[in-house]
Amino acid sequence: MSTPDPSSLDPSARQAVAGVAKWWWLLLITGALWLVIGGIVLQMDAQSLATVGYLVGFMLIFTGIEQFMVASAVSGWKWVWILFGVFFLVGGIWAVANPIGTTAALASSLGLLFVLIAIFWFVEAFASKGSNPLWWLTLLSAFIMLGMGIWVGSQGLLAKGITLLVFAGFWAIMHGIGDFIRAFQLKKLGALVEAKTAA
Repeated sequence: MSTPDPSSLDPSARQAVAGVAKWWWLLLITGALWLVIGGIVLQMDAQSLATVGYLVGFMLIFTGIEQFMVASAVSGWKWVWILFGVFFLVGGIWAVANPIGTTAALASSLGLLFVLIAIFWFVEAFASKGSNPLWWLTLLSAFIMLGMGIWVGSQGLLAKGITLLVFAGFWAIMHGIGDFIRAFQLKKLGALVEAKTAA
């Protein structure tokens, strides 16, 4: 996400941005949590696949909450972030309530899950095209995820389970890194808005 020019914002929008930017440090905390979760998942083996159900559930719940935070901060496409937030929250709650079933279902439908994530990334790439000069990286990631979804869909259940562990670990780590980047971008935007307001 590129940092917009605060002078292009009206006073009420500047006030809203300043209010959200105060909480930039929360993204550092969630980023650290994602890194820890990713490290834990990558150290698991096929014997501990049932534990993945809980971790995936909590990851989905955190992601759902983050989607609502994004929806409160953006001016366009709010409904997309809210819709995905609801889906992530419902899926996360179901996963925590039924961790063994979650792991089995995820492993058996991992290819479809990758395709759905690719679709989400396609939407995110085009939704952020106007404000993010690196939107094409998200688009490229979506194409890679689509290819992985097609490949994983043809694998056996045990191979899918191991792939699920590796994917969940790396996805959590990448999500944590993304939260760190967004935190500092939000902090910078807040400082720019405060400077513009004080001027």
